[in-house]
Amino acid sequence: MSYTVKITEIYSLTHDVKKFKTEKPQEYKFKPGQATEVAINKEGWRDEKRPFTFTSLPDDDYLEFVIKSYRDHEGVTKQIEDLVEGDELIIDDSWGAIEFKGKGVFIAGGAGITPFISIIKNLKASGEIGDNKLIFANKTGKDVIMESYFHEILGENFISILDGEKLDGHAHGRVNMEFLKEKLDDFSQKFYVCGPPKMVEGVSEILEKLGADPDGITFEE
Repeated sequence: MSYTVKITEIYSLTHDVKKFKTEKPQEYKFKPGQATEVAINKEGWRDEKRPFTFTSLPDDDYLEFVIKSYRDHEGVTKQIEDLVEGDELIIDDSWGAIEFKGKGVFIAGGAGITPFISIIKNLKASGEIGDNKLIFANKTGKDVIMESYFHEILGENFISILDGEKLDGHAHGRVNMEFLKEKLDDFSQKFYVCGPPKMVEGVSEILEKLGADPDGITFEE
């Protein structure tokens, strides 16, 4: 089923990432971590659907998306960047494989952070943030989405790693075997991985080699 929703607020989060708030259809439901297909309600774009993750909470009276724009692509995300409040999106029903299944480590690359935003917000709201950890990989410091929020909510359990520059307060390099062995001491816990396909595949393989249960690794197909 499709729904047309009006954009009510737009915020810039980084140099190429914006947060969009929209109306929420009555009775619309999703679980933290889930996504929907989104199209722009404009001539020539209504059939160009792309998957985006909800970053609001299921009980909020609005929907929210955090969307990265790729300006060198003549595509949907470039069009989305030019939208203004009052423009409309077309969304479908919710779907998605990433769902919280118990305490563990979230490992995100770039825009792959989006399914974890709603999950972490939900854990915070329900008082269950506990000892969950977040490892967030980006190129440079200006690419880190919601850095101050994750520091505030997770404290030392938020680890930012950059492979494009060395910066105080951030690890340097990639999420490889050495890094994971240095930062984690329990590979029997659950892992949630989301990011570029090569990263997801590589990190999942490394986790299994380090003793993680393949059934305990959740990732977006």
